[in-house]
Amino acid sequence: MKTVAVESGKGGSGKTTTTLNLAVAAGLAGKTVVVIDLDPQASAAGWKDSRIADTPVVVSVPPTRLPQALQAARDGGADLILIDTAPHAESAALAAAKAADLILIPTRPGILDLRAIGTTADLAKIAGKPAFVVLNAIPPGATRLVEDARSAAAVHGLEVAPVVIEQRAALSHSLTVGQTAQEYEPRGKAAEEIARLYEWIRAQLAG
Repeated sequence: MKTVAVESGKGGSGKTTTTLNLAVAAGLAGKTVVVIDLDPQASAAGWKDSRIADTPVVVSVPPTRLPQALQAARDGGADLILIDTAPHAESAALAAAKAADLILIPTRPGILDLRAIGTTADLAKIAGKPAFVVLNAIPPGATRLVEDARSAAAVHGLEVAPVVIEQRAALSHSLTVGQTAQEYEPRGKAAEEIARLYEWIRAQLAG
């Protein structure tokens, strides 16, 4: 079983969107997936409430119950656990980071978003776990923004995942109806990017 913590100190960075899309991508690849929603807003759990499909399992728990939720997922035979964390909750984020095999830091390309990755980078260092920035909501073709974001991440000693998630309507529209991009528009570019990101993450976890 592998565990991935999806973290950012800034709200609106794309944590829940990234978490849910990766969860469904893993499920489509044949994995048994559990999403642990630590955010008091419970956005991931709300998405599951509007979803017809039984998978992935999504559980909303307070951060103090994270160890019990992780054990329950193990006992249930989960192949992959994705932890969706809350912004501005460093103690919970650190607990998730320590429990994870890999930390993903979603960020938009704006300067305020990029500055916010420093806090999560510090948590990853304290936890001693590998962490990568995932660029999302990138305007199509904005190569300069991507390069600027890579430079900003490097300041914090972080690498950027090679797969960039561009700004696509399917990402937001799909969540509204309890789906993800791969289900809502299977042949779309968003679905392709999510599939490629999942495959890259799978390779990182296997290494």
